[in-house]
Amino acid sequence: MARKKIREYDSKRLLKEHYKRLTGTELGIKSAQITESTDINELVEKEPWLSSEKLVVKPDMLFGKRGKSGLVALNLDLTQVALFVKERLGKEVEMGGCKGPITTFIVEPFVPHKEEFYLNIVSKRLGCSLSFSECGGIEIEENWDKVKTIFVPTGVAFTPETCAPLVATLPLEIKEVIEKFIKVIFTLFLDLDFTFLEMNPFTLVEGKPYPLDMRGELDDTATFKNFKKWGNIEFPMPFGRVMSPTEGFIHGLDEKTSASLKFTVLNPKGRIWTMVAGGGASVIYADTVGDLGFASELGNYAEYSGAPNEEGGVAVCQSHPDGQKRALVIGGGIANFTDVAATFNGIIRALKGEGKLILTLLTEPKLRAARMHLYVRRGGPNYQRGLAKMRTLGEEIGIPIEVYGPEATMTGICKQAIQCITAAA
Repeated sequence: MARKKIREYDSKRLLKEHYKRLTGTELGIKSAQITESTDINELVEKEPWLSSEKLVVKPDMLFGKRGKSGLVALNLDLTQVALFVKERLGKEVEMGGCKGPITTFIVEPFVPHKEEFYLNIVSKRLGCSLSFSECGGIEIEENWDKVKTIFVPTGVAFTPETCAPLVATLPLEIKEVIEKFIKVIFTLFLDLDFTFLEMNPFTLVEGKPYPLDMRGELDDTATFKNFKKWGNIEFPMPFGRVMSPTEGFIHGLDEKTSASLKFTVLNPKGRIWTMVAGGGASVIYADTVGDLGFASELGNYAEYSGAPNEEGGVAVCQSHPDGQKRALVIGGGIANFTDVAATFNGIIRALKGEGKLILTLLTEPKLRAARMHLYVRRGGPNYQRGLAKMRTLGEEIGIPIEVYGPEATMTGICKQAIQCITAAA
């Protein structure tokens, strides 16, 4: 399961569309999105309520505590909303220790209300936890002792008896409405493969539930079966995180192949870089470097799996000719079905600067300038032939390449890489 955050605008869009599909009744949700490319006049034509109602505007950037941070404006007209957005669009803010520009806003009707309820659903390994409180809103953390939580195991029906602990203290006149709402939201949560859903708060408008603030996460590995239900869904980067050109390039490759290609820069000036086959192995290599006290020197996190073709070979380092030694670990566990020789062909082509899908790569001259030492460890189908090709590559380009089969441990290779970069020049 891969939990990916989505914008509040998309969370509410999915809620509105599928609440009607599941119940046949409408939720009165209205929302609009504003970015740098938005034409306000065109937006009003699409959403006429924007020009006739009082409005709320806030950043839609995957961070919380917007109200406490003074980033929510209430009871505005459209002209005031446009001014609020203009003053903040593209401006950098700091939230939770992360800095980044505000690029996206959500605009909604201003809804006067008295009650504020809290609802949270989280997917767990063996089921889902549901939390509810009658004291929602920005003070929820100060009233956490009033939050009631239940656990619903996978495959177990959500019955009135199941929900009873959550709504037991509600007044009778609203108890049935909220119980029914929680049940529908839980059904929707499962149907759309949400992994996290929070409404803080939701309220009642003319006796009907209305979410004022909402956060959502989807299981993006379920995209193949939900692309029609989700529609044009966006999975934004976490706030403060911007893809480098290389990261964006590899992300684009990942979306176009049945294989898995992952790459994240951790420290552009790091001295230990990895290109690891398999998600589990990539974590072992990264954790080992950290456990040995060199996490600050880890340049990247990278992983390829699912038998990528030769054209998918990419080198994942950046050149910093500062005189210090560097190590590139090309590793992995013992493959079950991947042709190791074939994937090494792609890596060899990348290191030579050949191939159609190669970008910003540490080719031979850059390897020399960065004083790069390569460590290769792999096992699996045709691994002997693949390792032999890597040995030959080292001889051809005159770059130190140490090659090992499954007799060497993954943790041991990391130790050797660290010893290399810490050895006297």
